[in-house]
Amino acid sequence: MEGKLSEKAKEIAKFLRERFEGRIPNIAVILGSGLGNLAEELGAIGFIYYRDIPGFSLPTVRGHEGKLWWGGNFVILQGRLHFYEGYSMEDITLPVRALAFWGVKLLIITASVGGIADDLNPGDLVLISDHMNFMGDNPLRGVNDPSLGERFPDMTQVYDGELRALLKKKFNLKEGVYVAVCGPSYETPAEIRAFKLLGADVVGMSVVPEATVAKQMGLRVLGIAGVANKAAGLGRGKIAHEEVLKNMSLCRNKLREVLSFCLRGGIDL
Repeated sequence: MEGKLSEKAKEIAKFLRERFEGRIPNIAVILGSGLGNLAEELGAIGFIYYRDIPGFSLPTVRGHEGKLWWGGNFVILQGRLHFYEGYSMEDITLPVRALAFWGVKLLIITASVGGIADDLNPGDLVLISDHMNFMGDNPLRGVNDPSLGERFPDMTQVYDGELRALLKKKFNLKEGVYVAVCGPSYETPAEIRAFKLLGADVVGMSVVPEATVAKQMGLRVLGIAGVANKAAGLGRGKIAHEEVLKNMSLCRNKLREVLSFCLRGGIDL
């Protein structure tokens, strides 16, 4: 029996299908902080505000516009919800469930991150190879609805190995493990030292909820992180959101190149 969450996601998918005249995108991209204006550069031709999509919640963080762009065979979510904004895991991941019911096959999640690994610097792009969830919650927690996927989905390989290998070779990208924290405060130097010992390469406040739900619903997943700053205790001075937004501009050209390749037929789905 389907639950309310499944019904809401299917209603959104139906609305989007009708709004875009029955067209079904193959790929969806979630844009991270400071990357919003990439949508038009990637060939998106029109958008709808989140506020005009029944069931969508609105981002409250600067740098997250709240628009869903259409580009033919792809859609781009310009703006994401974060756990630290007070939204539930269900709120955060509802758009992903709707996209899956709409017919999307691949979800590409981008994000700004703090670099933990010694060889990472602001401006680097990192393919997410795996993740650790330190957010204190899981989007699959609660009453199980079989129509949304397995109750206990395998998380051995969340981020598609075949697609990662292709992009790593073509664009000479680094790979790394993403550790997700709740936020909104930045991590302490002690926490960063602990994460480094555990094997984390980058740290952020998103990605994991969306990736987990996408995996449960059978989507292929790619995670691409832009290093916006050295993590706490590893760089000079304080960490500030303004710095994150500014430094993400260092990643823009490379990320645009990678996403253009993905969206314009460079990968086989």
